[in-house]
Amino acid sequence: MSTQVIIVLILTVIISIISTLAYSVRIVAVRTGRIAVSFAVFNIFALISRTANSVQAPLLAKTIENTIKTGNPQSLLSTFRWILLSTTLATIIGSALMPTFIKIFVKAVESFSINRSIPKLLLHGFSKSGILQFKNSVTRPKKENLSHLKFLKIMPKKIILLNTLAFSISTVGVLASLYAGCLNPELRTTCSTLSAVINGLSTILMVIFIDPYISILTDDVIKGECTQLQFDRCIIFIVGGLIVGTILAQILLVPAAQIISFIAKTI
Repeated sequence: MSTQVIIVLILTVIISIISTLAYSVRIVAVRTGRIAVSFAVFNIFALISRTANSVQAPLLAKTIENTIKTGNPQSLLSTFRWILLSTTLATIIGSALMPTFIKIFVKAVESFSINRSIPKLLLHGFSKSGILQFKNSVTRPKKENLSHLKFLKIMPKKIILLNTLAFSISTVGVLASLYAGCLNPELRTTCSTLSAVINGLSTILMVIFIDPYISILTDDVIKGECTQLQFDRCIIFIVGGLIVGTILAQILLVPAAQIISFIAKTI
């Protein structure tokens, strides 16, 4: 395994953990009542997680060129499957870390509300007292959280499906376009460009369906029309959809590459 691929695997794990932990900010928003501040933090995380997959292309460029020279795209396929597997494992790790980071984010939001300065907040996080607070916030996931998954009927099936589909598309988009370029070396620039269209589709699904639903549910909690427990269950289903989405990406990788290849030949 080349150095570039190892770097991609490490970055993928970090990015996927951040992407998953971002949803804990939603819970913090409800618990602290600091909706605007919490969502501002969430938007930073969401922006990072939804655009960071684009770094895979330049880092994998040399590996792709070597694959094209040898004429063996199957070797690249195994590399991509390792990257998708690392995404799945990192998403599971991120979900396990959520109870700890919920406590940390609660303290961070409260601190920011007082100091009103991101630099001061970051400096405090790396200070002796900030590190001590982090150690005290470490929390093991509770089995009761998984038991909430049995309440499937409280969540709209369409939201669950669209959330899973959107995340699987964003996960596989760049890799599928790169693989399509290996299948058709003469059209690899066109295939690579189409990844932006695919990720754009994922973003549209998130912005139109998923994010508004969670925002409305947040308002319902604030108004007392929805309980904190119901909101927590919603986030658990959303995070569960992320995990399933990464697994679905394994299945979609080759078909998506073939579709991208076909589109590249057609346009």
